Amino acid sequence: MQLKDCILVVDDNPESLRFLVDTLDAGDMTVLIARSGEATLELLGEVQPDLILMDAIMPGISGIETTQAIKRNPATAHIPVIFMTGLNDPEHVVAALGTGGVDYVRKPIVIEELLARIRVHLANARATYRSRLALGLAGRSLAAVSEDAALIWCTPQAESLFVAIDPAWLPDRGTLPEALIGAVQALLAADPAQPSTSVRTTVRGMDIDLATVESDRTGEVLLRITEVREGGKIDALQKQGGLTRREAEVLLWVSYGKTNKTISEVLGISPRTVNKHLEQVFRKLGVETRAAATAIAVRHMTD
Repeated sequence: MQLKDCILVVDDNPESLRFLVDTLDAGDMTVLIARSGEATLELLGEVQPDLILMDAIMPGISGIETTQAIKRNPATAHIPVIFMTGLNDPEHVVAALGTGGVDYVRKPIVIEELLARIRVHLANARATYRSRLALGLAGRSLAAVSEDAALIWCTPQAESLFVAIDPAWLPDRGTLPEALIGAVQALLAADPAQPSTSVRTTVRGMDIDLATVESDRTGEVLLRITEVREGGKIDALQKQGGLTRREAEVLLWVSYGKTNKTISEVLGISPRTVNKHLEQVFRKLGVETRAAATAIAVRHMTD
């Protein structure tokens, strides 16, 4: 049996609440109610609705302030909020949407318009969820964090890696494994002008590579989390680039920014031999510079 969509209605007016509950119930939706911003935040600590209808103007904590708190919390930031307002001032509407609300309806509410807007935003929320799930099914270990390194969401692959890093970690805490927080904060503090940055840290004997990935959501930084296994990367470079194992080893260390002298020390071969292998790598990849070879290597290792 298909579960009903769950809508939280936040309004301090009993008559408005009754009207909205009857309307949504007739639309075959499960309805939760809260009569204040304080009650809303308390309720969200126990249950997560699929969408929130928020009265913008309420005594105490206003709907705008309540929504700001909802969006600051990684555990609830994904819930779409539709504002209800009786004000016609455009600045008020802009301020409401600026908190992270997805839409607004004006009072008195037109039932058909309200239900149409709810259905659109529920569909968008489900599409977003499917996209994130698809990323996980595609084998991508990705996590979205806020600008202060709080966890917003992550793919199943990232969850598995987080549990390996910290067996006590739970996905509903809204936090990264403690052992990763310092590295992620360092990554977030890197030069924002760089299109992609990365850091590496060692946790429980695992080498973990953290890299930023371009995101189109304001206030959300997308991270790729990878357990570095040199053997697997070398295999990928061999397969994708048509390289010998030694050539793949040289390219791997070049992609880490190492000099020929350092690579020779790591692999136990002479710098001259490293250079000869690198010449073959350039020829097979069809490039002329270390930077171009590195770009191809990174792409092969993350595909």
